[in-house]
Amino acid sequence: MTAVVFGTIPFPNQSGDQIVSKAVSAAIAALFKRTGKVEATVRAEPVAKLLQGSVDGFDFIGNGMLMYNGLRIEDMELYVQAVSIDFSAIFKGQVKLRQPTQASMRVVLTEDDLTTSFNTPFVVEKLQRLEHEGQSLYFQNTQMLVNDDKSLTIKSQIQLGKGGETIALDMTAQIDVQERRRIQFVDVTYQGDDKAKTLGKALIDHVNDLLDLDKFALDGTQLRVDRIRIRNKQLIFYGIAKIDRFPQRK
Repeated sequence: MTAVVFGTIPFPNQSGDQIVSKAVSAAIAALFKRTGKVEATVRAEPVAKLLQGSVDGFDFIGNGMLMYNGLRIEDMELYVQAVSIDFSAIFKGQVKLRQPTQASMRVVLTEDDLTTSFNTPFVVEKLQRLEHEGQSLYFQNTQMLVNDDKSLTIKSQIQLGKGGETIALDMTAQIDVQERRRIQFVDVTYQGDDKAKTLGKALIDHVNDLLDLDKFALDGTQLRVDRIRIRNKQLIFYGIAKIDRFPQRK
């Protein structure tokens, strides 16, 4: 019976787990503007349990993932626990969860990813909400460097007001995670004169307030980070994703 169901159109010669795997892969890829490799592998034993929407879990691996807001992720791995899905939605190209689930995750950001992110309109607009001495700030040529001692350096040219003075910022910090959701720059050292140091401190406070994962999570998900590792010019985040419903692009 299972072979008959899964052997009919619109997915000839494919098993149930292959059908669901492709649907999950396509649904996740649709959340991004551009992706490299995107692959989900559904685990179900026996495969017949898929008819009831029962999945032992699925593993997802993706790389080169560009979000619609311009943020880029070098690598992402999700290992989803057992979950119940609406199998009928699969044939419509949708993934619908019947109940919340949880996934362990690994996310990799490169030095280039960090620099690109800080120069996207999505992030620049948030940075420019900060005012200094009553003047608007205009950010140019922001760089994020991952150093060999596992610190991060932030460099930026900031113009005070339109046509005003430009101040060069150069700050080096450690990165920490607080309350499992707040990514923070700590133990910061500031280069430059007093004016640059004062502006740098205000900027770090502002950025630390912005870096709350609840502000960036996809709809229906909650992200929590347990550990951050820095190696080979990359930031690697380990944690969990709580998934109440499969996210859709707004």
